[in-house]
Amino acid sequence: MNRVVVTGTGCVSSLGTNWVEVYPRLQKAANKIQYIEDWDRYEGLFTRLGGPVAWERPAEWSRRVVRSMGRIAMMAVSASADAIEEAGLTGDQILGSGDMGISYGSSAGSTAALGEFGNMLLNERTDGLNATSYIRMMSHTAPVNIGVYFGIKGRIYTTSSACTSSSQGIGYGYEAIRNGLQTVMLCGGAEELCATEAAVFDTLYATSTRNKEPSLTPRPFDRDRDGLVIGEGACSLVLENLDHALARGATIYGEIIGFGTNSDGLHVTQPDHESICRVLNLALEDAGIAAEEVQYVSAHGTATDKGDIIESRATHDVLGKNVPISALKSYTGHTLGACGSLEAWVTLNMMREGWFHPTVNLDNVDERCAELDYITGPGRRMSCDIAMSNNFAFGGINTSLIFRKY
Repeated sequence: MNRVVVTGTGCVSSLGTNWVEVYPRLQKAANKIQYIEDWDRYEGLFTRLGGPVAWERPAEWSRRVVRSMGRIAMMAVSASADAIEEAGLTGDQILGSGDMGISYGSSAGSTAALGEFGNMLLNERTDGLNATSYIRMMSHTAPVNIGVYFGIKGRIYTTSSACTSSSQGIGYGYEAIRNGLQTVMLCGGAEELCATEAAVFDTLYATSTRNKEPSLTPRPFDRDRDGLVIGEGACSLVLENLDHALARGATIYGEIIGFGTNSDGLHVTQPDHESICRVLNLALEDAGIAAEEVQYVSAHGTATDKGDIIESRATHDVLGKNVPISALKSYTGHTLGACGSLEAWVTLNMMREGWFHPTVNLDNVDERCAELDYITGPGRRMSCDIAMSNNFAFGGINTSLIFRKY
């Protein structure tokens, strides 16, 4: 079995596009949630809150370059370019050798392209369609466009599994390298902000409607939470066989030592305590470590009622009450297909920094949530050699990743 390390990272997020920007904003313990005025036009939509990214496509990208890309793919390619550059692989022969692959996902393709097909179905006319409508709409638009842009010729895993899209992307990339199927993998996920995605959770009465107080929501694990907020972004990690990374003198940002994924097989939207406990144990078994060796947990932490309660109880039952835990979604909102990779990236950087962000707006832990060491206030300075990052998705799909400081 090969050891797998992270040698490059790139992100597009509401907090910034690199750690130099993101770190001080995490330290301020203030979120990036806004009132989205454009959503006022949607009758029946309860929430008006989102976590938009102030990002535009690079000016040097020609119309020809982006014709097959919606916003999801453009953010994914941008984050991937930064990750490849940071890994020192820009223009490297390995990109087109077949030894480098992609494991990447999003909940869906770009919604603007979905609207073009929706127009066809509703109005029975095809005048809104063009040759790239499907390419921008398809669920694997991000990994395919990444592959074409960089000329990557290895295997592609398309991980379109809602909120576990990018954590599965990282996990499957890790397994491909560990088992000798690829030498390098570009992994992660992306999502673009759209009222339709807010509506998905609105229909379940799971969105926050604290529309006049965007800075005070979401509130993961807090007794006064009223639901989640949708965000957007993209994050890419370059994973690499350790021997290959050492041979070329690459900078190593951390090591992936464990991955677990499973499914509930019970309900499409309700989380299951037993299945979450099992996935955490799968990751521990894969890493070959004991539960007490985990020194920090990056929580899924959506600020939904059942989600927070069940996640906290499963975490407690597997890892015990003393494990420090916090939730990045309290800053960015729920970035869906991007959340697993963004949370993994932040976790890796915090391990190197020796400082861990708090959960914003966690003023009073819900008494129904399990007793855990919830990081609040100004965050926490601490040494951490092993951290776990967990995500859970519609369809009962669960993931757990374990990282070790290198």
